Amino acid sequence: MNLSSLAPNYIRTIAPYQGGKPISELAREMGLIEAEIVKLASNENPLGISPKAQMAIEDAIADIARYPDGNSFALRDAVSKKFNVKTNQLVFGNGSNDILELAARAFLHAGCEAIYSQHAFAVYSLVIQAAGAAGVVIPAKNYAHDLDGFLKAITPKTKLIFIANPNNPTGTLLKKDALKTFIYTVPRYVLIVLDEAYDEYLSAEDKSEAISWLAEFDNLIISRTFSKAYGLAGLRVGFGLMHAGVADMLNRVRQPFNVNSIAQVAAVASLADDDFVARSYAANQAGMAQLTQGFTQLGLEYIPSSANFVSFAVKDAANVNQKLLQNGVIVRPIANYGMPDYLRVSVGLFRENARFLEVLQMIIKSSAK
Repeated sequence: MNLSSLAPNYIRTIAPYQGGKPISELAREMGLIEAEIVKLASNENPLGISPKAQMAIEDAIADIARYPDGNSFALRDAVSKKFNVKTNQLVFGNGSNDILELAARAFLHAGCEAIYSQHAFAVYSLVIQAAGAAGVVIPAKNYAHDLDGFLKAITPKTKLIFIANPNNPTGTLLKKDALKTFIYTVPRYVLIVLDEAYDEYLSAEDKSEAISWLAEFDNLIISRTFSKAYGLAGLRVGFGLMHAGVADMLNRVRQPFNVNSIAQVAAVASLADDDFVARSYAANQAGMAQLTQGFTQLGLEYIPSSANFVSFAVKDAANVNQKLLQNGVIVRPIANYGMPDYLRVSVGLFRENARFLEVLQMIIKSSAK
């Protein structure tokens, strides 16, 4: 008997999420030296983690034999004070992906629909399908969310809308006034999940004001992460901010102890290190300029990005990606996002960006011969 047939069809047909290739895997495949490989595929912080987080991790290791605080009390208190929200408005997750999944598990079911954009984060479609709901994909407009298209797609079956701002993998950013008007227009029976994983990389002018909107919109869920600017990708910790009643529903489906003790103390310490976040922002601005100037010099089109990555167009992207890998440079192919002619590169350290551009130039020149 094929036991997989016992799973419902909507589970059997899920295409599992594929992350950026690990350095160790590429080293094994290509016979390369790990220390010489440049990974610019997963939008990680090239500066590493906050020194305060490092010290907190070292102090917490001794207590690792005990279960973590299932309610994340210290982290809950720190986030509450940092963002001026009540503690009962918070839900913590094993990365912000967990918040996305909790929202889907709590509010989606067979027979209902959830809306998201073309060229949007792959996890949206995965959590919708895993809940047995139908995903409604709205064609992008200039690689960005078409909010008018979203509004036209809402039906009585619509339960959730997923919006990433900035969007991944395109890096496009919605204007704050347009986004707020959209949220105001959406029927209150529809929950809006606003994914702000890259907010720390926005300028002061562009930085989100959505947390202050929670007082106006009880159907708004905002997800944030410590994996990007805070550099805690390996510890997996994120959080959601929302109306207390909505948070209660997500916490009912949340697994106990879903955020480990090391992640909790590291996140608390990271929130207290504004200098590290400022340095991460500055490094990202400089690295983005380095990459985009390089693309311009190479005659390559790219999508202007408000995040810590940029997607660029190149002829025969799959072949270029393979040659980058052969030369020890890992970027992200995004054909699965409906962008087969693009690759996405994360902003790295100056030397990492330079190595990527050097190899890319070599590949392009070789292909032109």
